[in-house]
Amino acid sequence: MRIATWNVNSLKARLEKITWWLDRAKPDVLLMQETKLADADVPAAMFRQAGYALVHHGEGRWNGVAIASRCGIDAVVTNFGEPLRSAQTSDIGDDEPLAEARMISAECGGVRLVCVYAPNGRVIGSSFYEAKLVWFDRLARWLNEAIDSNAPVVLGGDLNVAPEDVDVWDALACHGGTHVSEREREAFARLCRGGFVDAYRLLHSETGRYTWWDYRAGNFHKNFGMRIDHLLVSAPLKPRVVWAEIDREARKGKPIPSDHAPLVIDIDGPGSPFDAGWVSADERIVGRRARLG
Repeated sequence: MRIATWNVNSLKARLEKITWWLDRAKPDVLLMQETKLADADVPAAMFRQAGYALVHHGEGRWNGVAIASRCGIDAVVTNFGEPLRSAQTSDIGDDEPLAEARMISAECGGVRLVCVYAPNGRVIGSSFYEAKLVWFDRLARWLNEAIDSNAPVVLGGDLNVAPEDVDVWDALACHGGTHVSEREREAFARLCRGGFVDAYRLLHSETGRYTWWDYRAGNFHKNFGMRIDHLLVSAPLKPRVVWAEIDREARKGKPIPSDHAPLVIDIDGPGSPFDAGWVSADERIVGRRARLG
């Protein structure tokens, strides 16, 4: 079973890219974040044509999460099983994440999938940062209350946390900002103490592997990125993870890609092979740095 997560940065804008990638990687389940659509506007027909059922939890121009599956979708839960709260302010940011579409869960092929889009946090010490931590607390409590620790579960999505310094291109440059702060990392660690394991790190210890790069300043080509998208697996799935990869190639080329790359894991057996592009990228980066002295 192949499971992937991808912050698509607008499902409508990235639809051609997503269609291409479904054919390229052939995931059984794709978790998507930042769809930026209302439920009524989701291109479900395209996914059906590609062989996927789709469930979506959205609010319009911002946020939005979805699960596409070709192995069934049952027992759907959105927003931790509660209605979205009414926003108290006119600001569209992440200071009220429980009023925003950031969580959807479903059972697919015998596995409980939990797709999340964590708030950004913006600036340490701000109301947005504090709201991010409140949202993480709500996620941890829901997992503890609603999920059987002995069940096969995958928690995936854009968690907007780089768990360790190895998960950013330059720890000194990043420290002092969001995504790497002690409290955010503690929120991530709490999920792991609750029984989840970082599936990518089960199979990859190397540095320089990221899922997000800023569009600006050529950061992608310089590999100035962060590993902030994750697939965490429950204990019963840990020994069943046989492959994991970040598809760097999906962050390249036309049509304009998302600023995130898909993260993929295979459970029980390998899925369709593809070249994620890291070896050739490493060679180019080393060569570029050598020329610069």
